[in-house]
Amino acid sequence: MALVPCQVLRAAILLSYCSILCNYKAIDMPAHQTYGGSWKFLTFIDLVIQAVFFGICVLTDLSSLLTRGNDSQEQERQLKKLISLRDWMMAVLAFPVGVFVVTMFWTIYIYDRELVYPKLLDNFIPAWLNHGMHTTVLPFVLIEMRTTHHQYPSRSCGLAAVCTFAVGYILWVCWIHHVTGVWVYPLLEHLSPGVKIIFFAAVTVIINVFYLVGEVLNNYIWDTQK
Repeated sequence: MALVPCQVLRAAILLSYCSILCNYKAIDMPAHQTYGGSWKFLTFIDLVIQAVFFGICVLTDLSSLLTRGNDSQEQERQLKKLISLRDWMMAVLAFPVGVFVVTMFWTIYIYDRELVYPKLLDNFIPAWLNHGMHTTVLPFVLIEMRTTHHQYPSRSCGLAAVCTFAVGYILWVCWIHHVTGVWVYPLLEHLSPGVKIIFFAAVTVIINVFYLVGEVLNNYIWDTQK
């Protein structure tokens, strides 16, 4: 795919995330006023991750166009840093966290939506915004993976970074419960302490599996193994 269409596509995706974030923050929901605000929800954190990631993609594209035909070594070095940051975010955050949010949300939603997205939220969040937060993330990140080859870090470093993110978020959820006495997700209210530990361990394993899926898919698309 040509460079210019890719640039336009990334810019459009970035604008869509900015629109989703602005509309979400404009909603007057009681949950936004409690401890942790929007930052206690993985969906919101993922939206920020995706917006930052595609912002870096757009910045990388612009830098690439500006440095084309330029012999400045300093600009070339800065461009390589941007590309490395873009690739790292794709591998460690954008793909595994994005895929995790989409698959986990809709799996639990289909089983019993009250455990993850109570029907009461329909009064605050329109259907299009719900899909913007929980559906389009997957095709957007797959489009990016298909249009651009991303250099993955070493597997040990990548998995360590993903584990750090997962454990950090789990500790954040537990801390919110410690402070407020309320779990961020209704699902956790129905689990015993022992089952919660198993659930958190399973969640960490799943997001690591999604990291490996992203690595394999990236290699398959771009045939980097040959």
